[in-house]
Amino acid sequence: MTRINWGIVSTGRIAALFCQDLVFSANSHLYAVAARQQTDADAFAKQYGAEKAYQGYQALFDDPDVDIVYVATPHNFHFRQAYDALMAGKHVLCEKPMTVSVEECNILVTLAKDKGLLLMEALWTYFLPAIKQAKKWLDEGRIGQLKQVKVDFGYPIPFTPDGREYNPQLAGGCLLDMGIYPLAIADYFIKADIDNLYVQAHVCETGVEDDVIIIGKSGDIAVSLASSFQCRLSNNAYLIGDKGYIVIPDAFRASECSLYHVDELVDSFIDSRASLGYHFEADEACRLIEQGDLESRVVTHQHSLLFQSQLARIKALI
Repeated sequence: MTRINWGIVSTGRIAALFCQDLVFSANSHLYAVAARQQTDADAFAKQYGAEKAYQGYQALFDDPDVDIVYVATPHNFHFRQAYDALMAGKHVLCEKPMTVSVEECNILVTLAKDKGLLLMEALWTYFLPAIKQAKKWLDEGRIGQLKQVKVDFGYPIPFTPDGREYNPQLAGGCLLDMGIYPLAIADYFIKADIDNLYVQAHVCETGVEDDVIIIGKSGDIAVSLASSFQCRLSNNAYLIGDKGYIVIPDAFRASECSLYHVDELVDSFIDSRASLGYHFEADEACRLIEQGDLESRVVTHQHSLLFQSQLARIKALI
């Protein structure tokens, strides 16, 4: 078994959750962490057991023992840090959304291919057992022909003008922060783009959206998506067919799903994992590196480019 040394860029909440789960990934080793301040890097390394702690990200990129970099900084920094990591010869797992424009995403994809390195967007939801089970039911025809997909994701986040979520200089707004989940979950099941878009949004005083509803069509499938900083939404996904429907509670971190025919519960699945679930995407990255693959078949470069295109089209309608 090949040990893969991870270098973590950021000491924020998502980086902490990811590192908490790395112990469940057999091939993964938390090797190094980097932060803007040495004290933050030192504290994070001590808490999660990293061997090295660096002040400044380039120092981590330059460490020859780092195999893959996990980028978990605010959205608008993803491009620069992923670019620098790739230039330093490191594989990259980058938090979603991987960039804030189609152009940036194209540059990273091209660079990764030129360098012969793995580049993967960190769509951990795609690897969760409950999501995979729901897809299996759908593919087996257990709800018949798919007619509607409904997904939302929202949590109330108090308004602070300088906070990351509401700061336009930090790519703030609920669409990039939370809306990427409904878009990605819908695509996982539909496997096609969404058009005929209608968008209803509320823009707060800093100029970023804090509540968004998206309605569209994908062929004959009606799509309804939402994200919000104003309120806690259901955070469920519904796959509705002409013979039944599937509900996935808290779909972004799914641990269960249920299958109904009209009002009758006919099947259910509960994931008994001990982890939060981030280790599944780490396992995928390690497997790809070990096999010499440069792209995941689950989260492809085309997925990342499609999401950027969709986000841009929705932004234009806000």
